[in-house]
Amino acid sequence: MYEGDSGLRELVIRLAQRMERDALIEHSANYLRDWLKVDRVVLYYFYYEWKGQVIFESLASTQLSILGSTGADDCFNDNYAALYKAGRVRAIADIELESIHPCHRDFLRSIQVRANLAVPILNSKKLWGLLIAHHCQEARPWLLSEIEAMKEAAETLATAPSIQDS
Repeated sequence: MYEGDSGLRELVIRLAQRMERDALIEHSANYLRDWLKVDRVVLYYFYYEWKGQVIFESLASTQLSILGSTGADDCFNDNYAALYKAGRVRAIADIELESIHPCHRDFLRSIQVRANLAVPILNSKKLWGLLIAHHCQEARPWLLSEIEAMKEAAETLATAPSIQDS
C-alpha cells in the first residue's frame, strides 16, 4: 500500500461528507421555505471572528438571491455572538416596528427583508452559523411551531460531519 493511498482515502471521505452536508442543507432549506411559506431561507456561515457570508439559500424567486452576501460587518459583534452561542432565537415579525439596532434594520431593508427568524447553528466547538428565514413581502408573526421547526433543523445541520469538524 502506498503512503498516498491514505491521503486519497481521507480526501474521498471529506468530499463524501461535504456532499452529504450540502444535500442535507439543501433539503432542509427547501423544506423550511415551503413549510413556512417564506421568500427565502439562508445559511449564514461565520468564517472568521463574526465575519461571515450566505453560503446556501432556498428562494421563492431568483430575484431574491443574496448568495455570497457578507452582511453588515459592523452590526454583528461579540455581544450578539454571545447571545446566539447561548441559544438565542431572534423572531422579528416586522423590522419596521421591532426595537432593533438601526444598523441591523438598514441591513435587513437592503436585502428586502420585512420579517426575520434567525436560529443558531452550534457545533461542539462554537457558533458555526445561523439558519435564517426571511419574509420579504410583508410583516409576518412567527408561530412557536415554526420557531421549533427552525431550531430542530439547525440542530440537525449542526450534526453534519463537516460542520461538526469545523
